[in-house]
Amino acid sequence: MADGLAFSCNCGALRGEVAVQGIKTGTRVVCHCKDCRANELYHGQPDPAPDPVDLFQLSPDAITITQGAEHLKALRLGPRGPLRWYASCCGTPFANTLAKPGLPFAGMRSDLFQDKSALGKIRARAFIPAPGKQARTKGGGAMAWGIVSRMITARLSGRWKDTPFFDPETGKPVAEPHLISKAERARLYP
Repeated sequence: MADGLAFSCNCGALRGEVAVQGIKTGTRVVCHCKDCRANELYHGQPDPAPDPVDLFQLSPDAITITQGAEHLKALRLGPRGPLRWYASCCGTPFANTLAKPGLPFAGMRSDLFQDKSALGKIRARAFIPAPGKQARTKGGGAMAWGIVSRMITARLSGRWKDTPFFDPETGKPVAEPHLISKAERARLYP
């Protein structure tokens, strides 16, 4: 991992790497929320339930796409939700970002990496289901601190503009997000 940690979509057409600094400052989390599960199902991936979706949160400036950037597409599960990026070549879920680049955040799917252990141990578990109770999060403080500290660092350094997800001049997503229909959404949420 001298230069970074390589990643690719399922078919290998979209490839890149995460810089060493991104690995060092990132936070590995697992998420049980219905939206992360719905995103997996929308893209034809195996249903992760009852297991969570494994994500690696980092600053987008640490992500470099070296091949297949034209395959990077986005969707939204709802009109105000995050952008959920995927590889259009094979439908592999790729990352989640906020809708605007000014708040730099990316949650990459850990399955993109051959060696997930290189991402470190799981620091937070989000939206853990509890029968008859509201879902809870363990490690939320570490997760929140990581997000906020990476955002502040990227904003102060100007690196927030270095992102594979948004045009640096216009701030618009590099691919027009597709908003899935209510009927599509209904099929994803059992």
